[in-house]
Amino acid sequence: MRTRSQARRLRQQQRQQQQVPPNLVEPPKDTMADNRTMAELLQAPTEGYEDAIVVPEIAAANFEIKHGLLTLVQNKQFFGHDKEDPHAHIRYFNKITSTLRYPNVPTTSIKLMLFPFSLEGAARIWLEKEPPRSIQTWDDLVAKFINQFFPPSKTTNLRNEITNFKQRFDESFSEAWDRFKDLLRACPHHGFSELHQLDTFYNALNVNDQDSLNSAAGGNFLDKRPADCSSIIESKSKVRHSRSKAIVAKVSTSASTSGVSPDVAELKDMVKALLLEKQTSPVPAPAPIKAIEQSCVTCGGAHSYCNCPTTNSNNYRDNIQGYVSQAAAANFNQGNSGYRPPTMANQIRPPGFPPMQHNNQTNNQNH
Repeated sequence: MRTRSQARRLRQQQRQQQQVPPNLVEPPKDTMADNRTMAELLQAPTEGYEDAIVVPEIAAANFEIKHGLLTLVQNKQFFGHDKEDPHAHIRYFNKITSTLRYPNVPTTSIKLMLFPFSLEGAARIWLEKEPPRSIQTWDDLVAKFINQFFPPSKTTNLRNEITNFKQRFDESFSEAWDRFKDLLRACPHHGFSELHQLDTFYNALNVNDQDSLNSAAGGNFLDKRPADCSSIIESKSKVRHSRSKAIVAKVSTSASTSGVSPDVAELKDMVKALLLEKQTSPVPAPAPIKAIEQSCVTCGGAHSYCNCPTTNSNNYRDNIQGYVSQAAAANFNQGNSGYRPPTMANQIRPPGFPPMQHNNQTNNQNH
């Protein structure tokens, strides 16, 4: 029998026989010499420039996209702004490409080839940042495009606008219905049933338009089937009246418009109500102008100074002479025998005329 030590030595000999000679061992690849120059090692790679959209190979011969078709697609590009609707862009793009028919060319392949030309700005940058060959089908492209430019927060805002929809103060029935349908189209995944939509729109109308719908329904509008209610609304919306619009009986407190808070919308409605009330209120008649009464500054009579009878030449001279005679008599009785009455010019003078100095006073001052 072999001992344990002998068996161990035998195994070591067998392993040594199986080992490869050191000179036959291949060196690691990373230790191999690289004969490239510095310029070649620093040169930018020429790989990794593949597009995110993978267009299947087209078997048709002589296939090309016309320049007119590219121009038609580029006439309505999507930039990725907040106010743009990505669903509307997809609908428009499908409408254009659905008219194309090429033998042995799938329509989805044409859509994948043309869609990058319909983007610009932030939308084009988004597509360029997608990983290479990450979009294999048209459905993948639509799903990524909608998720990028229609986030869940936008869905929540549009659902709230649909739920809180109210007819505006100066909005006709047709305009309100068109705006309500625009909200539904802007959020096609809103999830509201036809019953919920019709009930929301009916309760959002003013009293006059609700009565009009009830009259068109021959009773209570809500007693009709949803399909009949929808037909009545469509028929009424096609009746386009003149520019005169129905006056809203009540101001909406929860009106919500795109990009406008309910408080701002309520303030706008209040201002419009005040302006309408001001326009319809009767204009008060102007107060009568009281005639200016003339008053003489000399005698106080109801005439002007120039027409005063007391200041005409004869009366004025007689009054002055009478006054001078009285003054002379008074001074003579007081013993002032040397008194000489002043000239007529320094006596009673019309208001506004300064008194004239006598020649005797001037002579005395000179002496």
